[in-house]
Amino acid sequence: MADKEKIEKRPSSAAEDHDDDDDHHGHGPSSGILSCRMYENKFPEVDDLVMVRVKSIAEMGAYVSLLEYNNIEGMILLSELSRRRIRSISKLIRVGRQEVVVVLRVDKEKGYIDLSKRRVSQEDIAKCEEKYNKSKRVHSIMRHVAETMHTSLEDLYTKFGWQLYKKYGHAFDGFRRALTDPDTIFEGVDFPPQVKDAFLKNIKLKMAPQPTKIRADVEVTCFRYEGIDAIKEALHAGQKCGNEDTPVKIKLVAPPLYVMVTSSLDKEKGIAVLTHAIDAVKESIQKKKGELVVKVAARAVSERDERELNAMLEDAARQNAEVSGDDDNEEDEEGKKSDADKDDDSDEDGSGSSGEEGDDKKKKASTKKPVKTPSGTGKEKK
Repeated sequence: MADKEKIEKRPSSAAEDHDDDDDHHGHGPSSGILSCRMYENKFPEVDDLVMVRVKSIAEMGAYVSLLEYNNIEGMILLSELSRRRIRSISKLIRVGRQEVVVVLRVDKEKGYIDLSKRRVSQEDIAKCEEKYNKSKRVHSIMRHVAETMHTSLEDLYTKFGWQLYKKYGHAFDGFRRALTDPDTIFEGVDFPPQVKDAFLKNIKLKMAPQPTKIRADVEVTCFRYEGIDAIKEALHAGQKCGNEDTPVKIKLVAPPLYVMVTSSLDKEKGIAVLTHAIDAVKESIQKKKGELVVKVAARAVSERDERELNAMLEDAARQNAEVSGDDDNEEDEEGKKSDADKDDDSDEDGSGSSGEEGDDKKKKASTKKPVKTPSGTGKEKK
């Protein structure tokens, strides 16, 4: 009951913006012939994972737009932001950021949707991101065809798009099927030839298979006299294992850690090529009494992994630049010190010569024999 009262008393959020691109990045419910939800249901079901964009943050929680449901509004209650004690809301959630959330309650009559961020696991995030990226690509194709053919986007979804979701589990898989068997996906669909041609053209353009990036992390060491040359030779042997379709590249992160990367349309083939390259490096370095340790075996990597790798390489480059700068400063300081030492030495040499002359005079004066006086005393004659 308390939750129901909360929902009914909830105020509406700030001003509503309009959808402005294919990625559906608007902040308010969109209207017009080019606006439509991605799925047949107008509202998500309880326990569904959905992708949202944060619109504003209020006392009760955060107002968001459900990107897959034509930007209808939802709310993440303050108590559903985090499992831990909230010290700063801005660290947990920010306006404009995309978040994966789970649906807690849906009031279809009033249009209220309550969401939770704290009940979402890392596995849920990966699962939802994969589904959303597929749906977004399908939506982009559907929207572009509707714009080109000057027809309603919702009509295209009703006649064609949502039927593919039922037939293939996801329209994305249906579009992929169209690359090899285009007639199959249009069975039972009454489309003019020009609409079919527009679909096939966009599908070929946007659904062409993308190469998968493969990566492995290895440590290569050799402590013999020819160690550096031995490592270079071994890495070169690994790069030779690549070919035109799956080239192998090796990047230094920080000695002795190296990253071996390749890309291939066939993931399994790419992994096999990179594994063979690792074996070639290992065989070459062991001949020179060196060693190779595989820190992370060859595997397909995501865009997030690529961003982390680039950040790591940039950080390593920055640290190397800082070390180089420090060495230059040290050399300058050592040069100044050596110049100062030389000046001091020259000063000491000059003062030493004059001092020696004074000492010689003193010695001569002290070695003068005393002159005997008539009285026989041994006093010196002045």
